[in-house]
Amino acid sequence: MSSPWSDTLILPLYVGATSIVLLVLHVLLESALGRRLRSLHTQLSGVDDHELHPEHHVQKHDSQATSLRTARLVGCLLLLGLSTAALVLEDIREIVQTPHPHLKASMCGLYSYTVFLSLFSISANAKWSRVATRHLNPVLFCAFAVYFYRDIFPLATVTLAPMDRWEGRLLWPKIALLFAVSCAIPLVMPREYVPLDPKSPMPVTSPEQTASVLSSVLYFWLDPIISLAYRIPHLNLDQLPPLCDFDHAEVLKARAFPYLDAFTSGKKRHVLFGFLRVFGWEALGMATLLAVAALANFLSPLAINRILTHLESPDAESLMRPWFWILLLFLGPLIYALAFEWQSFIGSRVMVQMSAIITELVFEHALRMRVKAETATGNSVKPTTQAAAKANLLTLITVDLNNISEGRNVLMLVVTVPIQVVGCIVFLYQILGWSALVGMATIIVLLPLPAYAAKLLSGAQAKMLQRTDARIQTFSEVMNVMRMTKMFGWQKQMHEKMAQKREEELTWIWRRKMLYTATGTVNFVVPTTVMTVILGQPLTAARVFSAMAVLLLLNAQLWYISYYTGVAVKARVSLNRLDAFLNETELLDSFSSTNTLATADEDQSTSELVGFRDATFSWANDDGALAPSNNRFILRIEGELLFKPGFNLVVGPTGSGKTSLLMALLGEMHFIPTSTTTSWFNLPRAQGVSYAAQESWVLNDTIKNNILFNAPMDQQRYAKVVHSCCLERDLQLFDAGDETEVGEKGLTLSGGQKARLTLARAVYANSKVVILDDVLAALDVHTARWVVEKCLAGDLMKDRAVILVTHNIAMTSKLADFVVSVGSDGRVHGQVATEKVLAQVSKDQAIVQAVEQELDSTASTEKITEGTGKLVVAEEIEIGHVSWEAWNMFVSAHGNPVVFLGIMVFAMVCIMILGRMETWYMGYWASQYEEGKPVAVFKYLAGYCLLVLADIVLYWIAYIYFTLGSFKASTSIHKELTDSVMGSTFRWLDVTPTSRILARFSGDLNTVDESLSDGLWSVNERTLEVLSLFVAVLIFTPAFLVPGLLVGLMAFACGRIFMAAQLGVKREMSTTKAPVLAHVDAAMTGLASVRAYGAQDTVIKISLNRINRLTRASLTFYNLNRWVTISLSSLHVQRMTLVLEDLLGALFATLLAYYLVYFQSYRAFNIGFVLNTAIGFTRAIMQWTRWWNNFEVQSNSIERIKQFVDIEQETKPTASGVPPAYWPASGTLSVHNLSARYSPDGPEVLHDISFNIKSGERVGIVGRTGSGKSSLTFALLRCIPTEGTVYYDGLLTSSLNLDALRGNVTIIPQTPELLVGSLRANLDIGGQFEDAVLNDALRAAGLSALQEEAEEGKLTLDSEISAGGNNLSVGQRQIIALGESNCAKILPIFIPPARAIVRRNYKTDAVIQSSLRNELPRDTTLLTVAHRLHSIMDADRIMVLDAGRIAEFDSPKVLLQDEGSMFRALVDESGDKEQLYMMVA
Repeated sequence: MSSPWSDTLILPLYVGATSIVLLVLHVLLESALGRRLRSLHTQLSGVDDHELHPEHHVQKHDSQATSLRTARLVGCLLLLGLSTAALVLEDIREIVQTPHPHLKASMCGLYSYTVFLSLFSISANAKWSRVATRHLNPVLFCAFAVYFYRDIFPLATVTLAPMDRWEGRLLWPKIALLFAVSCAIPLVMPREYVPLDPKSPMPVTSPEQTASVLSSVLYFWLDPIISLAYRIPHLNLDQLPPLCDFDHAEVLKARAFPYLDAFTSGKKRHVLFGFLRVFGWEALGMATLLAVAALANFLSPLAINRILTHLESPDAESLMRPWFWILLLFLGPLIYALAFEWQSFIGSRVMVQMSAIITELVFEHALRMRVKAETATGNSVKPTTQAAAKANLLTLITVDLNNISEGRNVLMLVVTVPIQVVGCIVFLYQILGWSALVGMATIIVLLPLPAYAAKLLSGAQAKMLQRTDARIQTFSEVMNVMRMTKMFGWQKQMHEKMAQKREEELTWIWRRKMLYTATGTVNFVVPTTVMTVILGQPLTAARVFSAMAVLLLLNAQLWYISYYTGVAVKARVSLNRLDAFLNETELLDSFSSTNTLATADEDQSTSELVGFRDATFSWANDDGALAPSNNRFILRIEGELLFKPGFNLVVGPTGSGKTSLLMALLGEMHFIPTSTTTSWFNLPRAQGVSYAAQESWVLNDTIKNNILFNAPMDQQRYAKVVHSCCLERDLQLFDAGDETEVGEKGLTLSGGQKARLTLARAVYANSKVVILDDVLAALDVHTARWVVEKCLAGDLMKDRAVILVTHNIAMTSKLADFVVSVGSDGRVHGQVATEKVLAQVSKDQAIVQAVEQELDSTASTEKITEGTGKLVVAEEIEIGHVSWEAWNMFVSAHGNPVVFLGIMVFAMVCIMILGRMETWYMGYWASQYEEGKPVAVFKYLAGYCLLVLADIVLYWIAYIYFTLGSFKASTSIHKELTDSVMGSTFRWLDVTPTSRILARFSGDLNTVDESLSDGLWSVNERTLEVLSLFVAVLIFTPAFLVPGLLVGLMAFACGRIFMAAQLGVKREMSTTKAPVLAHVDAAMTGLASVRAYGAQDTVIKISLNRINRLTRASLTFYNLNRWVTISLSSLHVQRMTLVLEDLLGALFATLLAYYLVYFQSYRAFNIGFVLNTAIGFTRAIMQWTRWWNNFEVQSNSIERIKQFVDIEQETKPTASGVPPAYWPASGTLSVHNLSARYSPDGPEVLHDISFNIKSGERVGIVGRTGSGKSSLTFALLRCIPTEGTVYYDGLLTSSLNLDALRGNVTIIPQTPELLVGSLRANLDIGGQFEDAVLNDALRAAGLSALQEEAEEGKLTLDSEISAGGNNLSVGQRQIIALGESNCAKILPIFIPPARAIVRRNYKTDAVIQSSLRNELPRDTTLLTVAHRLHSIMDADRIMVLDAGRIAEFDSPKVLLQDEGSMFRALVDESGDKEQLYMMVA
């Protein structure tokens, strides 16, 4: 009888005693004294009692949990009974050594304790039930582990026997019961839901949080989703499992921002260290699991070595039985799969959470950064231009976000690779001796090669991302001016510009892929070199094949080094870009750590003042901001300037800085105090600020929501605002009224409607300060007068400080209580005397007295939506597997599919044959030593080296050929997508948000370039590898044809059913990504408005909600990657995860090994070859399943691209549509029975219009809202579907190519948008003209006259233009557009619609009108769509449109003589009737 203290049975007693002590302490803590102490702590800390007792919100036990607890209680009672019976009976007397009697009795006491805990877990409340369970599980598991070691493990040995045989027949039932109560029941026990925040538990609990441990590990909790996906065509987002509370974006933000957001934490640290703080525990768990998986990988090579050793020397002494090593062939892959898949599960959650955090972090930081309206000069990149900011943000939350998220796999480099490399060397040393050390030295010597390759990869990756940024920014700019591009016929030039950016990007993608391939080759050569080093000694089958298995493992590690080094490089580059964005982007002064902001808030007596004192502002915070040589705008306020309650006018010439004054007041510009004591500016926000921007900003939402802007609904105030802003008639035009969606950037509205909608939002807001930036500019005089009288002068503006920038002084001067004048030099002068300032300004506006009656703004009523008010249609989601059309598009883009795939497959087949020959050749070489004859080592070594060299060379040839094909495919697909989008109809552009298009050109195109291209190669490689390995096994063991096919069919079936859910979820994930991007784009577009309203919290809330939707789809997608199920009709045959695939493969190899060892008599080297190949087969078939499924999922991107390739198109150019070289020789227009509609199935907006215009004739076009003025312009340019005939200089326009037609008609748009670059590049898109011609064109357009008084900042050909021309006034943009027409000298000229004219101040208007009258050649046909009658009274003829028909068409003189003329009625109603009659006379 042994001492009780040295007996292993005492271990469960130690655990039980520790549990009793801890339980007693817990009970004391929960006693009355403990509760009083806790209550005192609660009072001192202010912690809610609910936070200390989250069990109040824990879900109650369900019937399943109760049944399992009851079963565990029964099991513990049976254990107690069996232990007592064994103690009493003890019928195996021949056992010499039995445990000490005290130990036997103590074990009975231990089981009595487990009975007490089991009973307590059933009868107690939820809290104490959990306490009892936490004590019960460790005690029972420790008892089972001890019995496993004492009685089960010895069965696998040759010499050992079970230690507890003294218990006789009671032993094995007892062990079975222990397994049930300690392992089986805890594994299947459902978990209780404990909310993360006890105050706000989830209304619908995620099944993931209540799933049992086994269900979590094997993903049984996803069964309902897979079953549903198998039964229905497509899974919707609402059908996916709800988010766990710890996955919500709000929770992630609170968790991560203190470490990542420098503004929140007040500390600047690299984001990498912040992420390590946030995800430190997850990283530790992943590292532990990777370590387990890495060690499990050595079990199979060890088993092969021992099996072959046994076959070579069957009579040799061995500790373990052969079946134990065969069992290891099964357990090794199984343990690896369990550990690696659980690691992947944690990693996927980290990736999704990281994506949500980065998206929100970038978005919220963007809300603080300074976005300037001017472009950078020199090396300055701060502050960011709006276009660059958008492109940068888009890249950060798509490409960079993906790279950073994938960076979690760098743990493979840190954990798996070192463990397995060291393990390989140790293993090789054990079987090969000193030569393994030589191999290790060889690896160390060759390590600088992968390191150098990684350095080159890093540089190539950084360059590639820069080119990706540039391409996306260019495309974003082109999309912003797409309608203007199509109307000007610039598609070819824009396409060439985008193609150039794409070519630069693909060049660096090519370089990166070649570097990656070279790195892979190096990593293949290294283990091959090691192999040649160790082959100089006598070999056996056991040595060769176990060494080969380990060397394959080593080769995999070197491949991991190559692959994950690339991942790490991408992640590092993207992390640095993210860190630079967060820590180097210039912020507004109010968010800057070096804030020099001085406000009147410091003095309570002036805290309510609105204004400035001795202040200077610039758009950039740099040392040279005040230097004139920097050519940057400087706003200067000398003395004190206060905006008082009432009406404050801000006036000044074009480009003087009126808008900048408002931006300075709103804090958008950098404040430079001129005095340390007296300089300040202040805008009190406590009582609210509302702002209407010059460039109207509307949300892609309903009209009502645009007005409310998340403010509470006050029906009476709302109706009053709609009336005063003259929106009632507009709402009547829409079937859905104020529930009509305005579309992206308000495309369903005219400029005047957008301006009034923006004004209505500012007026409705409950704010004391209302800032209006030229809101009357886009309105005709009739509407403007209504707005002035009903809104600005109405009681809605009572007791509010209104600051209005305007050029319409004649109409607003009577309202002015205070006037501010901004000079052309950027100096601001506040004037108390209103009359004096108005008189000074009127000197520059000789035309001001002529401004009177104008027509209603030309709303695009032709775009009226249907009764639902919906304009932007929901994104189309495909169902089922990826379509053949999408596959064919992708494969055909590589060239001839038969030739391309045929050559690639042939090369891969040769590579696979060489690979199998290498393995067999090694075994054959080893068999030569068995014959006892001298072996020509160098002959066999040379043969092996030749096989390897041929393999490498052929692989390089095949991969370069494939990469060239993929390069061609990327170019072709980008061109096809670009052609399709640029050739789409105007209607398609109207109903398709830009964010959806950008998503195709960013994330989806990136997938085609990277994941999909690599996936095609890998799928073909894995398919042929599986086939070659299977054939190699069948050559020696034909009997395993059926099992091998069964494994393959099971894997394929699992993958197919898995894809039913995976593809649908992937599509939902892609769909939920677009709203996130659209929200970022919309917020950036209206950033000044968002900050002015103080609506940051509102847009952040919207962002969090959209991120949650994306996270919900993403988590389900990545969880499904771990899971596969089989369900046939109503029969649920079997649940399987990817672990099951590993299990099937491992079972295949195990059965094959058992068959070969016990039922065959092959030579050892052949058995080694078959086992080695079988293990490779199981691994390859698992990889094939994963690669195929991943490839099909990634193919969703090509499917989404295919959707946008197959969109409705305008007529494509043909050879017959090219006009003669002389055309157009004149501007003659002849229109017959022209009808038009905005969509093929929409109502007609023009009805049988006919007219003739002679070359050089000047025609004015007038009409009320909806009369068809805009529609006529679109119809003449074939921008909308038309019927009838139009002849331009004798040629039928319907027979002309669209680029020829539109390229020979010059348009001055309503609000011209310019491209990023120099003024020269904007004037001369094709690069055809000399500077002298361009300067003459600008002079003729009136730019010189406009800049006569400007001292600084004059526009020149070298002046840089920001995206859309936002650094210029609208008038300046129109003059540049007019200059473009002067360069081209094209006939005729259209000016649609006339609100573009009213948008200018009157001096600019006079300059442009003078240019149109005097500078254009007399043979130029000029069509002026007019608001202001003064601009067309000198026209040759006037066309009056009414309801899509020509009501009148004659000279002004004739029309005025007709008393019943509509035109005469308009003139007679005008306030300057006499002057208009005099102009005609």
